[in-house]
Amino acid sequence: MRILIRHIFILFFIIAAGYQSFAQANNSLVQKQKITPAPLRDKKGTGKRLEAARDRFITKQLNLTDEESTKFWPIYRQYQQELTAVNVLKRLNNSSAAANGTEQIDKEIYYESQQVAIRKRYKDAFLKILPPEKVSELYKSEREFRDELIKQLSERSERAGN
Repeated sequence: MRILIRHIFILFFIIAAGYQSFAQANNSLVQKQKITPAPLRDKKGTGKRLEAARDRFITKQLNLTDEESTKFWPIYRQYQQELTAVNVLKRLNNSSAAANGTEQIDKEIYYESQQVAIRKRYKDAFLKILPPEKVSELYKSEREFRDELIKQLSERSERAGN
């Protein structure tokens, strides 16, 4: 179980690393919390490769037309940036040993509500570009990709003997 948790943490770190410019994202959360996390650096380019693999997977699953693709990808990348910024703040909140546990719990709930708000806002933006069936398939494809990634990381860990 510890290995799975460690792999999930690594997975989220890799995803966050792919978004080196998230600190410049249009995200008021970072400013409100007065936390300015430095852009994460990924020396091996794993984040970019992971992002490219996710994009290929989603493109294949959604069967986007050229017109849909042109409009969809800039919005999707902005959506991912905003979610990543909130995830980083959430992780920072969970990693700090807060003296006031109630405050830490309140922040956790706040970050989760921000994630929901971002998803709702972008659902509407996606529906302006794609039919509802494709938007539904988008969310399903994201889950499938994440599940497959976790599965592969677990298998690699088992092969390595961890």
